[in-house]
Amino acid sequence: MMTLKSTGRQNLITDIDGLRVGHASDARLKSGVTVLTADQPFTAAMHVMGGAPGTRETDLLAPDKMVQMIDALVLSGGSAHGLDAASGVMARLHQSGRGFAVGDQTVPIVPAAILFDLLNGGDKSWSENPYAALGQHAYDVAQTDFKLGTQGAGTGATTATVKGGLGSASLVCDNDVTIGALVAANPMGSVHCPTSNRFWGGIAEINGEYGDLGVAPHHDPLAVVTKHHPHQNSNTVIGIIATDLALDKASLTRLATAAHDGIARAVQPSHTPLDGDLIFAVSTGQHQRPCDGYDLAMLGHAAALCMTRAICRGVWHADAAANDGLPIMRDLVKQ
Repeated sequence: MMTLKSTGRQNLITDIDGLRVGHASDARLKSGVTVLTADQPFTAAMHVMGGAPGTRETDLLAPDKMVQMIDALVLSGGSAHGLDAASGVMARLHQSGRGFAVGDQTVPIVPAAILFDLLNGGDKSWSENPYAALGQHAYDVAQTDFKLGTQGAGTGATTATVKGGLGSASLVCDNDVTIGALVAANPMGSVHCPTSNRFWGGIAEINGEYGDLGVAPHHDPLAVVTKHHPHQNSNTVIGIIATDLALDKASLTRLATAAHDGIARAVQPSHTPLDGDLIFAVSTGQHQRPCDGYDLAMLGHAAALCMTRAICRGVWHADAAANDGLPIMRDLVKQ
């Protein structure tokens, strides 16, 4: 029987051995790319609950598709332009001989998801799409320790009332199975109660990891705040859940589905027609042990908790920058 024990050593998705994360950020562009990769190919699946997703090569992740292992995942700003970040990652993987073997050739498998940050005040007047180069750089600098907040795919992220950001969190079970989340939080909805400025996800906080503000009090359920400007209503929460427990693509699909509860706890409203909310699920497979229905249920619960915490941590660690249209959460709670 699986139970939850503590956060991982770094409280990052890279508490799972073998995983690495890299960021590339462009302050002028107010956008960026985050790459998750690993020492070896890994199993992955995904689930979408938003109405406006932007993706690349995600059909391969369905349980009935031939490819079983992938080489990297990309989270990117830039809307559809940002899908080109995966091309940069593919180029780096190809140079190192990584990829799906087809005869004497290899094809790196790099699914990607994007968020909308084109109207956040950054300079988007490029003559050549910058995202392939950002993807290459993010892959090149991938490591086990990485920053949160205004980083990578979270560089230009926003919420209804405050800046969004890039977040991560982890949990360890009593059998030493680890689960972690990595997320770029850019939702249409709000991440905090409008009357108290406390995170909706405060109930999941561990050890004051996002300000120790407490739990949002009871409030008028109709008082949820969404973005003030109609032209900003193209958004997304895109994230990754990872575990070192060996799971097949069908079980990972169930894990990604359960993790969406973490978005719903952290963001109100969530999974809207204007959001592209999407979660990848990853298994590195180090722990080869049976996983029954109860274990998978507990792993899904842990995934949802990690996702809530990662969203709140990403928003909490966001930094102010020139031409921002929104305050940062740390300043909002001082008012």
